[in-house]
Amino acid sequence: MDANDLRSPKGARHARKRVARGHGCHVKTAGRGSNGQSSRSGGTKAPGFEGGQTPWYRRLPKYKGFKNPFRVEFTEISLGSLERFKDGDVVTPEALYDMGLVRSLNNPIKVLGNGTLSRKLTVVLHAFTASSRAAIEEAGGKVEEIC
Repeated sequence: MDANDLRSPKGARHARKRVARGHGCHVKTAGRGSNGQSSRSGGTKAPGFEGGQTPWYRRLPKYKGFKNPFRVEFTEISLGSLERFKDGDVVTPEALYDMGLVRSLNNPIKVLGNGTLSRKLTVVLHAFTASSRAAIEEAGGKVEEIC
């Protein structure tokens, strides 16, 4: 077999059907059916046409509001839930995940000031409320932020 012998298998290539070119071809309606909008030239509807109903791209501006595409969704953790760790532990996102306190490591984690903390911990997370930061430092721990 040579490159100049390569051919499509018999029946793989079909001639284009010539329509509306006189008798002997697909005459009269040229495969468009009898009457109606789609049988006429230019008889297609504009993209987005909804049968005369106001299309969605004209209705949408009525619905006010703005969704910030750069909003950061935090996974929130209460200060009291850090009580599960032992004295001197380092609290990281992976440690929280292993303990089952967060479901996923995809979002940054923020510590809220709910509850109390009596253990001396080093907390290395993404964000802290002012009250949670004060409570951790008051218990003798350290706060480090991940950027």
